[in-house]
Amino acid sequence: MVREKDVCWEYAEKLDGNKVRCKFCQRVLNGGISRLKHHLSRLPSKGVNPCSKVRDDVTDRVRTIIASKEEVKETSSGKKQKLVEVKSPGNVSASKALISFDTPTPIQKVFPNVTPMVPPPLNNQENAERNIALFFFENKLDFSIARSSSYQLMIDAIAKCGPGFIGPSAETLKTTWLERIKSEMSLQSKDIEKEWTTTGCTIIADTWTDNKSRALINFLVSSPSRTFFHKSVDASAYFKNTKCLADLFDSVIQDFGPENVVQIIMDSSFNYTGVANHILQNYATIFVSPCASQCLNLILEEFSKVDWVNRCILQAQTISKFIYNNASMLDLMKKFTGGQELIRTGITKSVSNFLSLQSMLKQRSRLKHMFNSPEYCTNSSYANKTQSISCISIVEDNDFWRAVEESVAISEPFLKVLREVSGGKPSVGFIYELMTRAKESIRTYYIMDENKCKTFLDIVDRKWRDQLHSPLHAAAAFLNPGIQYNPEIKFLTSIKEDFFKVLEKLLPMPEMRRDITSQIFTFTKATGMFGCSLAMEARDVVSPGLWWEQYGDSAPVLQRVAIRILSQVCSSFTFERHWSAFQQIHSEKRNKIDRETLNDLVYINYNLKLARQTRTKTLEADPIQFDDIDMTSEWVEESDNPSPTQWLDRFGSALDGSDLNTRQFNAAIFGSNDHIFGL
Repeated sequence: MVREKDVCWEYAEKLDGNKVRCKFCQRVLNGGISRLKHHLSRLPSKGVNPCSKVRDDVTDRVRTIIASKEEVKETSSGKKQKLVEVKSPGNVSASKALISFDTPTPIQKVFPNVTPMVPPPLNNQENAERNIALFFFENKLDFSIARSSSYQLMIDAIAKCGPGFIGPSAETLKTTWLERIKSEMSLQSKDIEKEWTTTGCTIIADTWTDNKSRALINFLVSSPSRTFFHKSVDASAYFKNTKCLADLFDSVIQDFGPENVVQIIMDSSFNYTGVANHILQNYATIFVSPCASQCLNLILEEFSKVDWVNRCILQAQTISKFIYNNASMLDLMKKFTGGQELIRTGITKSVSNFLSLQSMLKQRSRLKHMFNSPEYCTNSSYANKTQSISCISIVEDNDFWRAVEESVAISEPFLKVLREVSGGKPSVGFIYELMTRAKESIRTYYIMDENKCKTFLDIVDRKWRDQLHSPLHAAAAFLNPGIQYNPEIKFLTSIKEDFFKVLEKLLPMPEMRRDITSQIFTFTKATGMFGCSLAMEARDVVSPGLWWEQYGDSAPVLQRVAIRILSQVCSSFTFERHWSAFQQIHSEKRNKIDRETLNDLVYINYNLKLARQTRTKTLEADPIQFDDIDMTSEWVEESDNPSPTQWLDRFGSALDGSDLNTRQFNAAIFGSNDHIFGL
């Protein structure tokens, strides 16, 4: 019974024999209260696992008790005489003085360099959140991880296990679970491959290059169900060698089967002409197409270089830099905009420019109100600054706002096209019409200004003619029922020749084309199943590929061709890519095992993100805009090389989750040299 007077029994339940059960994690321990103390202290000990559920205040208390025991052991041997002397009245004050100034406390003897920090008592919810926060901070995790759908799934799964759950070790994660989840991914891709016989697929070659002659190529495969990451290749040694690149593409085509591949999308980073010619000469039924998103971005980039547009962007950035680099100004702006941001971050610099101009135009009246408000005018910390005077001058300048309106008007139609082709869905049947409508919007807007109209249409036509136009786009538009049966469409005659060329390529043998003329006639005249009420009602409702699958039986050969064409994407922009991960895969400093493990990790990571994108597609989600503001962009950053502390100083009290661009957090605070996944 004497042993049960130990204060630590309040944290344990006594069982039969010399066993105790921890009240925090419910683990049963052999060895009584002594082993429980080491369990609760979370100190390295002989064969005692640390408690994963104990509160920090309990841990500190138990550590103090353990340290006190160590003190007793030291004083019990060799110091008995001194203990007797301490009892005499004459030595009490001296003894106290020695304890106060020279003798460390018991906890200091065990942890000489640590000052105990005992947090206030927390309830279970607060304690859980605190430990999650500590996990994020200690391991330098990106705050945006908390937005991941898998984050809450993980927490729910742990909660279902109940007290005492022990997480998988680093070795288990790196071996068992890495292999199991990779196998699951591979099985999912095998299931998707079954649809390729009907829909075909698109190979996407996504390229990254730098000024050090590094060149990485990511290969993805896309079909209506979803897009899969295939592999990453370091092509630095032969990026300018057409023969080597051709061999690389040959191997990738063979991975998927030439009979399944409808087109290959590659960006302008490639030795485009040489590789494209090789593919077209050696694979009779495969098309090579440019990346529509990249071409559209180049159009917007050229727009932003027009003198008056560039001047408008620079003036708008003057306002945003002044606001976002001053904590109190940022607070004031949020007050007047109802918590909304003034700028936006897009998938490219040019997209960010025009999205930010759109946002600023929407906030025009609020901005004017803010700069004229008593809260602003009476605050000497920023009201009299040179930047402040410049901002007020710009905000009150009607010519500036007219330029903003004009910039938004000419860019919005092309941002709309970019949204349509960047969402990862089959959009090849729409791009021709969307581009035609975007060009028409410029003609309409500049109906009274021929010079400006010509300036912007020349940019569009040059990019369209040199990079974007593809016979496959024209054929897809011809086969799209929403276009074919729309009486307002005027370009069908001009694309018919491209349509016939595509048919000849996909149906190379005369016996394949035996009845194709009558089937084209049946389709264009909407006879047979094409003319039934359900087919007519669905023309603009369902996707063109699905429409042909359901109502194309009256033209079976044309139906098979139409489904394969209309099931393709026309862009490589699917989601934000982290090229640093792929750089690490191909690092020469890595041994073979590390490289294979990291390759598997990137394969899983990329495909999980692609799957999440497919699951979470909503009408509200904007595929060309990020949730977070890029605090290192030209719309915010003032200096060329800001220090991390300068970067953080601008937030002040405005630093909440919506203001911090978490994609830049690791690089800004912890540097960019941390190895991904710890490899």
